[in-house]
Amino acid sequence: MEQFVHWAIPVIAVIALSAVAILYNWLQKQDAGTRRMKEVAHYIQIGANAFLHRELVTIAPFVVALAVLLLLAMPEGKWQVALGFVVGATFSMLATYIGMNAAVRASVRTTSAARSSAARALIVAFRGGGTMGLSITGLTIVGLFGLLTLFGVNADTPERIHLLVGFGFGASFAALFAQLGGGIFTKGADIAADLVGKVEQGIPEDDPRNAAVIADQVGDNVGDVAGRGADLFESGADNIIGTMILGSAFISTYGWAAVLFPLISEAIGAIGAILGILAVRGDEKRNPIVAMNIGFLVSGLFAVVSYYFLATAIMHDIRLFYCLTMGLVAAILVSLMVQYYTGIDQKPVKSIAEGGLRGVATNLIYGFSWGMESAVPMIILVAIVNVAAFYVMGGGLHGVLGIAAATLGLSVMKGIIMAADAFGPIADNASGIAEMSGLGADVRRSGDVLDAAGNITKAITKGYSMSTALMTSVVILFAYLLSAAKLAGIAHEHMAAFATLRGTELTMDVAQMVRYLSLAHPLNIAALMIGATVPFLFSSQAMKAVGRTAFRLVDEVRRQFREIPGLLQGKAIPEYSRCVDIGTSHALKEMVAPTLIGVIFPLTVGFVMGPWALAFYLIGVKVIGATLAIFMFNAGGAWDNAKKYVEDGHFGGKGSEAHKAGVIGDTFGDPLKDTAGPSLHILIKLQNILAITLLPLFYHYHIPWE
Repeated sequence: MEQFVHWAIPVIAVIALSAVAILYNWLQKQDAGTRRMKEVAHYIQIGANAFLHRELVTIAPFVVALAVLLLLAMPEGKWQVALGFVVGATFSMLATYIGMNAAVRASVRTTSAARSSAARALIVAFRGGGTMGLSITGLTIVGLFGLLTLFGVNADTPERIHLLVGFGFGASFAALFAQLGGGIFTKGADIAADLVGKVEQGIPEDDPRNAAVIADQVGDNVGDVAGRGADLFESGADNIIGTMILGSAFISTYGWAAVLFPLISEAIGAIGAILGILAVRGDEKRNPIVAMNIGFLVSGLFAVVSYYFLATAIMHDIRLFYCLTMGLVAAILVSLMVQYYTGIDQKPVKSIAEGGLRGVATNLIYGFSWGMESAVPMIILVAIVNVAAFYVMGGGLHGVLGIAAATLGLSVMKGIIMAADAFGPIADNASGIAEMSGLGADVRRSGDVLDAAGNITKAITKGYSMSTALMTSVVILFAYLLSAAKLAGIAHEHMAAFATLRGTELTMDVAQMVRYLSLAHPLNIAALMIGATVPFLFSSQAMKAVGRTAFRLVDEVRRQFREIPGLLQGKAIPEYSRCVDIGTSHALKEMVAPTLIGVIFPLTVGFVMGPWALAFYLIGVKVIGATLAIFMFNAGGAWDNAKKYVEDGHFGGKGSEAHKAGVIGDTFGDPLKDTAGPSLHILIKLQNILAITLLPLFYHYHIPWE
């Protein structure tokens, strides 16, 4: 059975990537619409590819430089860690390239389908997003299984599993660049388009006279598709690697299946995603969210059945089934929570929209307060799942494996969740193409229905990503402590005794570890404080970057309205490419400083304060970063849909005071929900995987304070 499962994993990866090719080919065969629609889509395609190309060129030197440093500095496994780093970064960028190109092509075909059937448009958009979802799952399995084989990691050499951390580090590093660069670009363009177009000139959203609209459409693809895809790709990679490291401590209990366990879960998620994508069917009378929830349900049910087989027939431990299912249920609950706090027909969004009747300040106050409240139930849910999984498995080191299993259950849905997330920008682009192509109110209304649903799915993905990031970082933290214990010569059984906080004799090494991990130690308190502040500094830099990019684009759009004769009257064509070029150059320049913050701080803490203090630093980053991120993207999503709620005719409709307040609220929330908030997911995971990758260096070369 174990041998069969071993080779079934790469076969399923090939099936997932084959499904990507089939979906991509199916999209290509769909009608792309009128000549004008194709022309607008061509502008977006050129801009998106130009941005991604320049982003890859910007990232490549950093990847090469870090790979060389790893090759020179690592005390062991030099070439394996360096190669894994390059492969992880490359596969991350490859997944984003495949998914983004499919999304751009799906947008115009969604617009075309909306001319005859909103239900058909839903299917086209969701399957377009499905290419991104299946790309990240398929490439994750291929990359990790390939390195596992290449590095000769097997039941006889379990200590070599640590060599895989380079793959996770590379994926995280590339993801932070992708999310930051795409987020800065998309929000800079979006803010410029809204402020100059809607507020100053009083023209509709996506009006072709606005020079920033193409840049805005490009931004949806490079930020919400490419950036989020990179986020979930590295989330899955980091989680699998952390769980494999933990699994190596259980080979005597479960055999080699303990290490293959997370890869099997990822394969289950890939098949479940295929079934879920095919299950999504449009209905003219049904809310698109209902159709997508059916896809989530199909994917989830398949995972539950498969998990029972995995726990009983392969792992021979029913407790793992309970933990896996617990994580899966948590993913569904997170989705429902986000739908409540950001749904266009829910109380939070309605109250924010109503607040706009009394001015911008009230709109902002309500959005801020609902966003802060939304962080509470989601963080509590993750905390409950962690504790419950720990005790279901009996506590100790087995309890840690239970937490890892719950995290796998949470992340198993990422293929279908990513499909729903990419659906959002596809629908948004489709509405924009309809507006710019002059297709009429009926097509625009169909597009707006999908767009509103897309705002919810994007918010769901952010909540899901943050929950996954938080639990993944917990798993990696345990893997980090286990690896540190090995370096210190502390046996697994002593780690288990320490993890339960009870019993027995402590060796001198374990006593030393307890002292180092004591909260009373001043180094640990200092590290915890520093870690708690880093998410604020990082977010500040990301927000400023959006502001500076938006300033330049606002100036450019104003210039074009001022200097191009007949532009406002519709007698001239804006210089779309000029806005795309300005946004691209500034976004790629601005993304460097926040990325360096994410790398320099853990390096400094690790070398100056030591590996045990670094564990406390990571706790501070993950707890504060997760809470801050949830607040940001839920508040931003609610502000966005509050504006749309008013535009649907409530509280005075378009042009009213409530609408003006809604536009400002949405503009304020944009960089929160699409730049700073989502980037915090990656910051948390990047710092965790960086810590475990460079742990041997921290252990041997940190300043000896005692």
